[in-house]
Amino acid sequence: MGGPRWRWTLGVVSGLLALGAPCASGADAPISPDRPSVTNNTETVRPGVAQLETGVEYAKSSIGGGESDRRFAAQLALRTGLTGALEARLGGEPVVRLRGERDDTGPGDFSVGLKYRLLDAEEHRWWPSLGLQPSVKLPVAGAPIGTGRPDFELRALASFDLPAGFDLDVNAALAAVGQSRPNGYLLQALTSASLNCKILEATSAFVEVAFASRDERDARDAVDLRAGIVFLLGRDVALDAAAGASLAGRGPDYTVIAGVSVRLGHR
Repeated sequence: MGGPRWRWTLGVVSGLLALGAPCASGADAPISPDRPSVTNNTETVRPGVAQLETGVEYAKSSIGGGESDRRFAAQLALRTGLTGALEARLGGEPVVRLRGERDDTGPGDFSVGLKYRLLDAEEHRWWPSLGLQPSVKLPVAGAPIGTGRPDFELRALASFDLPAGFDLDVNAALAAVGQSRPNGYLLQALTSASLNCKILEATSAFVEVAFASRDERDARDAVDLRAGIVFLLGRDVALDAAAGASLAGRGPDYTVIAGVSVRLGHR
């Protein structure tokens, strides 16, 4: 654990915890984490508030008739409000463990970015709230966990309020994905949609479909399905769980996710 990758990761994690630690509990609306779905809504964290979102993910992939690949990752993200419509974001995977055709354990990549809410939805109007989310991946992880190259992404966000307690979040993104053989960048398109419904006073459920074009020159486009729940423990703590599977392309046979999000800050 004395390598430079581990020291860099421990520094990032310590910074996340230090930023969140001085804040006291409380905020007006219930916590709204950007997990465990892939699709993000347009809600931003208020100024003076820090939101720490953590979890674990396990995925299993079958490679032909050979040994299955298994991937375990710890997830960590910090969101903090800068203005009423703008938040700063820092997140990634402090620990990744690979088992199968390639074995490795080490830190995953981290990313820094912003979320900006461009337009609020008006009550009783069909028009959604809109947002933008630019981000840059910091190439902390080397092969086989990461590519060792930075990625750049710009994501457009839309959130629709629907009748009967439903809401719909839609994302569309373009990413420049770093390549190593040969060096350069590959333009990747990503889209996803998550249909959410409040099923109990403190519990909501979602089902999501996500598409991603190839992220390597010899790879294939992928389509994934995910479903899960979010349970509120009061106004500032949320538990989540989800499961997913690949519908097309190269993706995990199944994925299971669980996590907890905590909001810290002042009203």
